[in-house]
Amino acid sequence: MKQSSANAGFIRRNRHFLYILPWMLGFLIFRAFPMLYSLICGFTDFHLFRGMHKTGLMNYIQIMHDPDVLHSIALTVKFACISVPLRLCTAMLAALLLNRMIRGIRLFRTLYYLPSILGGSVAAAVLWKAMFRDHGTVNAILTALHLPAMTWLADSRAALWVIILLRVWEFGAPMLMFLAALQQIPNDLTDAAKLDGAGAVRCFFRVRLPMISSVVFYNLMLGFCTALQEFNAPFVITGGGPRGATTLFSLLLYRSAFTENQMGYACALAWVLFLLSAAFSAAFLLLRRKLVYDPDEGGAA
Repeated sequence: MKQSSANAGFIRRNRHFLYILPWMLGFLIFRAFPMLYSLICGFTDFHLFRGMHKTGLMNYIQIMHDPDVLHSIALTVKFACISVPLRLCTAMLAALLLNRMIRGIRLFRTLYYLPSILGGSVAAAVLWKAMFRDHGTVNAILTALHLPAMTWLADSRAALWVIILLRVWEFGAPMLMFLAALQQIPNDLTDAAKLDGAGAVRCFFRVRLPMISSVVFYNLMLGFCTALQEFNAPFVITGGGPRGATTLFSLLLYRSAFTENQMGYACALAWVLFLLSAAFSAAFLLLRRKLVYDPDEGGAA
């Protein structure tokens, strides 16, 4: 009886840990252990079929001298720097348009959000590839308008823009966040600005944008980290071509792991991508005080 009472008391005192135990086990097995194992493999010449024979820094030395890696990093950063601001600007414009109480506004909000349901999926990439192929929908529209058709997927300058447009098209998630943030702004602030003679543009930049700057900052930081890991669109639409014009870092990592079977080198590339994302996140956090408005201090947070 004393033993059972002691066990029951132990369970009552530690029931909170028991509730999170399934999550902890899943995190340790499916997240922490693979990360630790990939870190170890990154310092080896682990091959998917030949096994492991050498250890050292050879993978990271090869990365620093590999022009393909440097090209893919520059291309990935370029993709993120173009796609993320365009996506957020489109989402903000849509949120401003939908922040109106007119008839059927809920239907419009639903229709604007629909593309994001397929966000990042292979199905959306397949649809986009069909639209931009030589005899696809986009060229059919250009021909109907008596404009020259383009070989979108074979042009090294246009192919990257095809992928960027796909990510801009999927602006529904940040749009909903911006819309919710805009609806939380007190009407007194905008009414006071209008009484002072502020127009719509000045009211947005002086009142609304500072009040939702924390939401903008969150979407900007999250968008960059997501864009640095872009894989589905270049893999499905262009396969990294033409001539490496859309070989983003994640696609290069995939090829190293599952085409060339160099798992050790791929693990090292994965940690380089992790450090790149961490560097961007740290830079955003350092700039937070200048980017985010704090109404309690009357200025930047």
